[in-house]
Formats: sequence, C-alpha cells, structure tokens
Amino acid sequence: MRNQKRHSAVLLMAMGGPDCLENVEPFLLDVRGGRPTPPELVEEIRERYRATGGKSPALDITRRIADQLERRLNEAGTERYRVHIGMRHWHPFIKTAYAELLKENPDCVIGICLAPQQSSLSTGAYKRKVEEARAVLQSTVPVSFVGSWNTHPKLITAIVDQIKQTLDRFPPCERQHVPVLFTAHSLPERVVAMKDPYPDEVKATVEAVSAHLGTQPTAFAYQSQGRSSEPWLGPTVEDTLVLLYQAGHRQVIVAPIGFICDHVETLYDLDIELKQRATRLGMRLERMPMLNDQPALVEVLADLVMTHHALSAPQQ
Repeated sequence: MRNQKRHSAVLLMAMGGPDCLENVEPFLLDVRGGRPTPPELVEEIRERYRATGGKSPALDITRRIADQLERRLNEAGTERYRVHIGMRHWHPFIKTAYAELLKENPDCVIGICLAPQQSSLSTGAYKRKVEEARAVLQSTVPVSFVGSWNTHPKLITAIVDQIKQTLDRFPPCERQHVPVLFTAHSLPERVVAMKDPYPDEVKATVEAVSAHLGTQPTAFAYQSQGRSSEPWLGPTVEDTLVLLYQAGHRQVIVAPIGFICDHVETLYDLDIELKQRATRLGMRLERMPMLNDQPALVEVLADLVMTHHALSAPQQ
C-alpha cells in the first residue's frame, strides 16, 4: 500500500503504443478517433512493429523514466512527489492514470508531456484528455501543466552530446563534413493557418542545437507524414536525403530532435526505411540515439517539474 500522505502528483504523459501485435488494430482505432483502419494499412503497420520487436517500447521506457524521476524529485526532501504515467492512445490511458492518482489524495497535479515542442494537435490533446478525466471524475484537485521545454538548456546539452557521440562513429578526418539532418514528426499543414506554435518550436530547438555544433553542416526535414488526403508539413526527410546526396554528401547523421524516446517512428521509419534509402543512394546513415531513460533526460524533467511547482505555488 502506497503512502497516502499529501503530496504533489506528477502525471507523465506520452502517446503510447501497442503492447503486442494483436493490439495494433485497436491501437490504430483509438489513434483514428474510432474510425476503422483499412485492413491493408493495419497489416502494414503490424509488420513495422513485427520488424522492431513486436510491440512499442514506449510504455516500458516511460515507466523507467517515471521511476527515476520520482526518486530524483524526492531527493531534495522539501516537497513530496509521486510520479504516474498516462498514455494518450493505449493502456494505461490518461483517464485511468488520473483516477488512480486521485486515490492517493494529492495536493495538486502537475502534467508534463514527453514532447518538448508544443502543439494544439499533440501536446494540446494530452491536456484535453486530462480535463475530460477531471470532468468525469468531478475532481477539484488543482491541475497545472509544464509548458514548452523545446530550448531547455539541459535538453539542448543532452541532444548535442548524443550528436557528438554519433559523430565519433566516423573517421576523425571526416567528422566535420558529415551533415546533421534534424527531424521532427510532421503535422497537417493546416497548423500553419491555425497559427499553431509547433513549426516555430521545432525551429527553435534546431537553432539552439545548431548553435552548439559550430560549423557542422546541418539540414532539417519533417518525417512520418500521415496517411491522409490533406497536405502535411515538409520538406520530407526522404526528399532532403536526396538533396544531401546531390550536394555531394555520402554520410549523414539523423537527429530526431522532435522525439525523446524510441518508438516505431525512429526504430522503423528511420533505422530501417530511411537507412535502406540511404544505402540505395550509396550513403552511410547513422541515427542519433534517443534520450529514452538516460539520467540526462531525468535531470531535464526534474528541473522542469520543480521549477514549475515553485512558480505555480500560491504565495504565502
């Protein structure tokens, strides 16, 4: 039985993913808002998960992050924290996680999305899920959300370190010429007309990391465009890879700065599909490792939570 003394509950949220191949279809049904997925697309996505371990690693990674984050937050001793996890599109759903955390009688709830760049279509949807849970559960516990952390100094340092470690895979005499291709998940182009902050947030992350890389050549592209008739943000990572080849580059590092943890968009879209394209072009492609549950990410999240808590606490 967990200690039920008053504390601050932290709700760590991520998209989630299927926990086995049989659950790929119901997962897609939730992602698509209840609209059935064409059978051929279900099978295509299922094959992607089969090729990358048979399930999404998102839940296990998020659990490890939560465990480490709770220990880190409670080291200071001035405040007590309990960290819970909730997934937007699969178990444990945000509503379920919210109901569970209420059983422990928290003083407040601090929500944080495992996505540094804000968007009404992504991080905004997590917040709406929380508000829906509050309404259904008739909760009056104060809730606040950590905002954008796309240029947090510790995050930028962690990403730069990952890129430099990846550069070390190349011969010393070649490293300064290897372009870094930054990527972020594409969204429908309508976000531009909506004046959604996402494109600017992604750009700011790219610029902050690039500033630490000096004269290293860089490029940016959106990846993993959705299967819909509407236009999606570009340029695509596939087209940009070709442009780098045409510019004379035969080596490239892919840095998915729009992601924090591994999932099918990194493990398949980049590690398998894009790497195969690079091989056909005669290019060597190396991907920057994701932060996943590394201590560097835990430090970023702990700083975000404690700073947010201090700023949102009522003045005495």
